[in-house]
Parts: sequence; C-alpha cells; structure tokens
Amino acid sequence: MDKQILAVDWGTSNRRAYLIDQQGHCLAEHEDGLGMLAVGGRERFSEALALLCQQMGVAEHVPVVMSGMVGSASGWQEVDYLDSSVPVQQLPSHLAALQDPAWTGRCHIVPGYRYHSGAAVDVMRGEETQLLGAVALGHRDGWLVLPGTHSKWVLLRDGLIQSLSTYMTGELFAMLSAGGTLSAMMKGDAADAEGYAIGLQQAARGEPLSNTLFRVRAGVVAKAAPAQQAAAVVSGLLIGAEFTAAAHSVAGGGGITVIGSPALAQRYAQAASHFDLPCTVLDPHRVYRAAAQQFFL
Repeated sequence: MDKQILAVDWGTSNRRAYLIDQQGHCLAEHEDGLGMLAVGGRERFSEALALLCQQMGVAEHVPVVMSGMVGSASGWQEVDYLDSSVPVQQLPSHLAALQDPAWTGRCHIVPGYRYHSGAAVDVMRGEETQLLGAVALGHRDGWLVLPGTHSKWVLLRDGLIQSLSTYMTGELFAMLSAGGTLSAMMKGDAADAEGYAIGLQQAARGEPLSNTLFRVRAGVVAKAAPAQQAAAVVSGLLIGAEFTAAAHSVAGGGGITVIGSPALAQRYAQAASHFDLPCTVLDPHRVYRAAAQQFFL
C-alpha cells in the first residue's frame, strides 16, 4: 500500500483535513467548524483528532501533520515561530513533534514564521503551509496575498520571505458588523459591485480610514447614500486600504498571486484590477494538498 499522510489545517474557527498519498492524490477530504475555539480546551484536541480520523477512515499508522492555530499558545501545543531567514521549502525539516502520549511519534505540528523589519515584528501561523504549497507549484518568487481574518501580503524570493505585512481586514469587518454605530447599516450584500467600487475608489485616494468609515455612516443617516450598500463600501475601504499600502511596493513586480476561497479571491482580483495590478488566483485546497505532499520528503 502506498504511503499516506493526513494533513490538517486547524484554524481558529474552521478545520480542514486532507488524506494524501505519496503521489499527491487526495483520498479523502473533510471540512467542519471544529476550529480551535470550538474544541473546548487543550485537553479536548486528542479526542477531536481521533474522531476526525474515524470520520475519514484514516488508519492508525498514518502520520498526521497539523498547521494553523493548533500550534498557538491557545492550541494543542505551542510551537515556536521559525525565523523568516529559513526558506519556506525547508519547513518539512522543522516540524515539531506532538508531545501528547496518545499520539507520540505519529503527529507533528508545522511552525509559523516570525518576520523582523527593523523594530517592527510580524507573524503568521497557518499561512506558511500555503506558502509551501505555492512554492511546490512553482510560485517561488513574487507577491503572494492570503486574504482572510488577518490578510497576509508576502514577498518571496526563491522561497525566502523578503517582506511580510498583516492587515486585520476580516477581523475589522466582523467587528464593525457586530457592534458600534455602523453595525445596523451592515446588513446589505458586502459583494454589491457598485458599493465595493465606491469603497475602493475612496481607499485609492489615501484618505484616513477612520474618517472614510465614519463617512459611510454619515452618508446613510444624511440620506445621501443607500444603507444597503454600506457593507460593500466598508469592504472596499478595508480591502482597498491593503492595496493602497502595498501598491507602491508591488508595482512593476509582476503583480500578485492570491490564495483564497473563490468569493474572497474574486474581491481581491477586482481590487487588483482597480489598482492596475496583474492578479493570479490559486485554489487554496490545491495549494494545501501540494504542501501536504512535501511532508513525505
């Protein structure tokens, strides 16, 4: 029987798992909402992984590699960050063995990355595995964008991280939708094309974000703008702020490669077009499966 590996992307809110053979074929796939927060404590991770293996029909001898928040201070076992001087393609040789007695010798956790630029520090945990997959698929150089709760902009040179910037785009959108003076207006379709374009245009002018966000509310209460577009305008402002910050660095560098779900990747592709940046989109499932294959090496 061919060797197999179970690769688990264990995030804050969601969990995705892929059973991969040595040729890179996906034998089984599973996705659920049992992320770190839903597990219910460090002592429950072992039970959650055992149930996952049962649901996917994973044999007891199959090794498991986990990435994401499972390796954070609030996860199953905290794993130190790797310094960004370590090339992405060397990740498979830096896996941390899980110390839980029930999984000794079988489970490993992928470390995140820590990046320094002068006094500034940035980190990632989970995205490094997607970077590994992108490199395995031939994307060793250029700007990679990984949108989400905390959107990452990463510059690679032969698989080495040259720049890393994180934007709290998804988290800010969720917070503004859940509470505060804008929340009552955030019930419309965030993908509304006209509203999204308005937000991108305002962001491109480099106006202060806190001011443009307030003006979304002002426009609605003054009846100068439709409430149903507010969510899309806010989305455009937040995503546009990323592009405004990064566009100068990316310009002339071959554009960006986005790794994200279809809906989110489409928004980033639209923003890239607005900022005149070429954009390639990679499927995150394909990228993660490509990364999983590297853990056989």
